[in-house]
Amino acid sequence: MDHLDHRGDPGRRSGAGVDRRILSAVHAHGRDPRVAGVARALSRAGEHGALWLAAGLAGAALDGGRRGAWLRGTALTAGAHVVSMGVKRVVRRPRPAHVEPRVRTLGRHSFPSSHAASAAAAAVAYGMLGAQAIAPLAAAMCLSRLVVGVHYPSDVAAGAALGALTARVGANWMRAGGAHA
Repeated sequence: MDHLDHRGDPGRRSGAGVDRRILSAVHAHGRDPRVAGVARALSRAGEHGALWLAAGLAGAALDGGRRGAWLRGTALTAGAHVVSMGVKRVVRRPRPAHVEPRVRTLGRHSFPSSHAASAAAAAVAYGMLGAQAIAPLAAAMCLSRLVVGVHYPSDVAAGAALGALTARVGANWMRAGGAHA
């Protein structure tokens, strides 16, 4: 059968089939121990949004004139993480079973990615404060979830969208705390 002919495999035409194939392709890059090591380190740093919360608190400590804005941005980042965990409990999508995970996870559910939610929230919120270096690190965090094999691409996309939306919705509140002071 030609690789473009999916008539005999309805799962390959579905969104779930695409999700699985993309995950498998990205996960394969983790065979390189350097790639796997970086992805595992990002996964550990991103547990419960720790990396992003620490970055926000550091911003608040170092940028006293905008301390309130940094703290509000940190609260938005934490809020995105908490909301994503609540959505996981409702959706209850199992983690991918067709690839071998390269990290242990604290939960069994994958949709949405809480790592992606907190990363995107931090990228948007802290980006509004001029911390542009956060965005590439957040993108790497999101990609790492596929490399370690614990999320489908749609989990990561949904988590990132939720996090970015949370930060955008809270932008006026954050600015009230001196985002442009």
